[in-house]
Amino acid sequence: MSLLPILPWWLLAPLMAVATAGIVWQLHRNRSSPAAARDWAARGVLLALLFAAALRPGVGGAATQAAPADVDVFLVVDTTSSLAAEDFGGEPRLAGVQRDVAAVATGLAGGRFSLITFDAAAVVRLPLTTDAGALAAAAGVLAPEITDYARGSSITAAGTVLAQRLQAARDSHPERLRFVFYLGDGEQTSAAPAGRLGVDSGLVDGGAVLGYGTADGGRMRTYEGGRTGSAGTAYIQDGSAAGGGDAVSRIDEDALRSIADTLGVPYVHRTPGDTADALLQEANPGSMTVADSAGGEVPDRGEVSWLLALAAFVLGLRELVLAGRRLRDTRLPAGGRGGRL
Repeated sequence: MSLLPILPWWLLAPLMAVATAGIVWQLHRNRSSPAAARDWAARGVLLALLFAAALRPGVGGAATQAAPADVDVFLVVDTTSSLAAEDFGGEPRLAGVQRDVAAVATGLAGGRFSLITFDAAAVVRLPLTTDAGALAAAAGVLAPEITDYARGSSITAAGTVLAQRLQAARDSHPERLRFVFYLGDGEQTSAAPAGRLGVDSGLVDGGAVLGYGTADGGRMRTYEGGRTGSAGTAYIQDGSAAGGGDAVSRIDEDALRSIADTLGVPYVHRTPGDTADALLQEANPGSMTVADSAGGEVPDRGEVSWLLALAAFVLGLRELVLAGRRLRDTRLPAGGRGGRL
């Protein structure tokens, strides 16, 4: 038996409590009148049936095909300066990230997508939407943080925002699956050690952590907001090295695996030759087995709420009949039934 309430618990529980208290009070108030007490007891049963139906109880059944339309996909993208490192087949890592965002959007077409980026802070670039074109446009204009403003960042900077968005998605649509794709290189550039991501893995049904970059690393071009750095300062310089020179960014796969473990999803290292189908197959998102980018299997539920609603409907008809009788009696002439004016 499982429950999928039509309203969040924080709203449904107070309504149930207030309605129950009202019925109990009426039963106590009419305890000296058996007929009135009986009517209020029937109303209590009616309310209990309605609230039980609102909880949407169901029993498990055979596996069935789940459509991508039943999925909320959260893409968390690292936009720190290290994503400009040119060790992704001679391209910046961000180019691979953008292609993979488009691949996820295509492979899970029909779902709802949200894009969250982070560098010094996390920003929701795109709230949940079914508009895949909006996601493609948002991903297409992704750029690293402006170099002059970079002060170091944490690989878990998006944790709080992601947790809030996942919780809100579950509260509003508990029946939908929630996938998280984290795309980054795992390099911690903040002076402080990386904290916990702070996301409950129970909120995540599938997805993957996608890693970009190489152990040898790559140099990073400066970014000044819409144009590359000028000649002579085209690459970010390493201020920590004795002789200076170009800074080099290297992937930290251990850090990325740690994030994957927190989310309860696989870690997948991406290289320029990897295909979009391989991305979704390796991700193997939780309850949904991706097959030809069309969906997969999730447990089916046999809904029983309709039986409760049917019983409530019968009791509701009784209330309508009683209300009709009371209305008729109030309209009878003062002389009573069959009286004359």
